[in-house]
Amino acid sequence: MTLYRPFTCQDMLRFNRVNLDPLTETYAIGFYLQYLAKWPEYFMVAEAPTGEMMGYIMGKVEGRTSENWHGHVTALSVSGEYRRLHLAASLMSKLEEVSEKKRAIFVDLYVRKSNQVAFKMYKKLGYVIYRTVLDYYSSANEDSNEDAYDMRKATVWDINKTSTIPEKAVITPDEIAP
Repeated sequence: MTLYRPFTCQDMLRFNRVNLDPLTETYAIGFYLQYLAKWPEYFMVAEAPTGEMMGYIMGKVEGRTSENWHGHVTALSVSGEYRRLHLAASLMSKLEEVSEKKRAIFVDLYVRKSNQVAFKMYKKLGYVIYRTVLDYYSSANEDSNEDAYDMRKATVWDINKTSTIPEKAVITPDEIAP
């Protein structure tokens, strides 16, 4: 039976195996600690009965106005040996529940255009492409920067789903509102 629990500081000593996936963005320790301090309810772990970390999700709630108050998925990763068990979908559902409790209008995330497995999963979970962000993911070779899909899912607080209707279909990273 999978245990879903809050992420702790000690988990940073145990999540390297989960982060080994080349499509998982990794951050400096301070970045993880900032999320843990500011948005602990958005930082969760899926743990095996053996105590091994199977995956995690990290996110936050943000926005300057009631129209753009939203939950954001910063990172979602499941260890290779625990894939195809619907852990990512369960973690997403838990983050969406937290967002709705905080009266978020939508939940958003960014996914590499080349990551078709993740893209298809998000689509199956009800997310739609809100817009494309050009060169969102940088690489060592500037010529191979990769575009991202900015995907959104309206919550129960957006009855008409207006938060999923883009103003602009393609933007640059500079145009992303803080």
